[in-house]
Amino acid sequence: MMETNEQFDIDESEAQLLEAMSVEDLPVYKAYAGKELEDTTKQATLSEIIEALKTVFDPEIPINIYDLGLIYKIDQKDNGNLHIDMSLTAPGCPVAGILPQQVADAAALVSGVGQVEVEVVWEPAWSIDRLSDEARTILEMV
Repeated sequence: MMETNEQFDIDESEAQLLEAMSVEDLPVYKAYAGKELEDTTKQATLSEIIEALKTVFDPEIPINIYDLGLIYKIDQKDNGNLHIDMSLTAPGCPVAGILPQQVADAAALVSGVGQVEVEVVWEPAWSIDRLSDEARTILEMV
């Protein structure tokens, strides 16, 4: 049987509140970093981008945002620009205003990445099911 960490427990009233809220009611968070690549610049690989994202941590949870399952999509354009969809563990996350910028900044530091746009999305809602095996081990959930 899996043990749960109290940080991740959503009580019934919070679950009902999240169900009652529409996506339009939730805050919009976007962050930008980087600059256009020159035509001759070699584009970064997806694994290089992921490694950079793994340097960003949620300050309340000792797990990087990638293994935490907060990164939903990385869309790399032909010109090296990135659009990253990410979520947060909860709509009221206290670092909601700074975490997307940290993600954009980390991705923009990778050689071969152009302009970066990070957008917080709320669907599907984040859940502990998105944790990587490494994250589960860290939280002693396995």
